[in-house]
This record gives sequence, structure tokens and C-alpha cells, in this order.
Amino acid sequence: MATNIRGANLAENRRARFDYEIAATYTAGIELRGYEVKSVRNGQFQIAGARVLIRGNSPRKKEKSGASGKAANSKASGGASGGRTGEAWLVNSHIPPYQPKNTPPGYEEDRARRLLLTGSEINELTGALQEKGRMLIPLRVFMKNGFVKLELGLARPRKNSDKREVIKKRSHQREMRDEG
Repeated sequence: MATNIRGANLAENRRARFDYEIAATYTAGIELRGYEVKSVRNGQFQIAGARVLIRGNSPRKKEKSGASGKAANSKASGGASGGRTGEAWLVNSHIPPYQPKNTPPGYEEDRARRLLLTGSEINELTGALQEKGRMLIPLRVFMKNGFVKLELGLARPRKNSDKREVIKKRSHQREMRDEG
């Protein structure tokens, strides 16, 4: 059973920092059910191989000068930004039931879970993900003020030669540390 120390990692994607170059990190809340929170606090959250997808937010296109109907539609859709923002979803994560015999019928361990980000963060991430090869990777899960939070990394996959360089640097640092 994992200890519930404030700020302690409940789950960590150790392979992510090796396989990907992390350009920026973001913190998001996770929408969980009560029995899922118990399981996460128990340290049973697996995020290795998980991804974050943003659905329902298409990149903004330039408006034509004669489109007066678009201005009315953007006001009706509820924002001065000209449209609704999408939603961020965590997919391929795994939360086993806390008490298997007491879990509601139809519980899906691998269901997509909504991430709680602001509209401006989602718009910023959508723009950043348009660049070729960029993706959002979950790095770690932790508790903050009693809430389960997820640290996301805006990442680009590393090439095999870059991975070899990282291994060489780590081994060199390890040798230096052992000598001194």
C-alpha cells in the first residue's frame, strides 16, 4: 500500500523521459469516480503507455471578410474567443478496482478519463500539437490538497541515436559520482 504523503507520486511513467524530449509540462486534474480515487490512493494507477487526446477542438481558420453570420454564431456558442474549446481525455490508462467484489457492474478499468484543464490551456495545447511529431504524455500522478492531479508533458519522440547519447551521459555522470 502506497503512503499518502502530500505531494508524493502515486504513479510515474518512468520510461517517458527516456523515450521523449519533454518541451513543457502542464498540471491537470482528473475526473474520477469515488472507488477509482480509493484505488489511485492505494497506488494502483498505471499510466505507462497512456496518451492524452484533445477532442472537439479544431484549429481556428481565418475568417472571410464577408461572413457576418459567423459573428452571430460565435456569440451564440458562448465565448468571445470565437468558439467552444475541446476536452482533454486520458486514454490507455489502467485503474483496477479497489475492492473487486464491491465494484459496480460494468466498471471499465481502461475507460477514457476526462482531464480538467482551462479553456486557454486546451487552446494552447491544441496549437502546440499541430506541430509535426508532438504529443501529450502523462508523466506522473500525485495528490495536491486532496485532489488527484496529473502532470502532462508536451513531448516529441527521441531518435535511437539520441537515446544512446542519453545513456552515455547517464553512465558518465554515474562514473563521476562513484569516483568522487
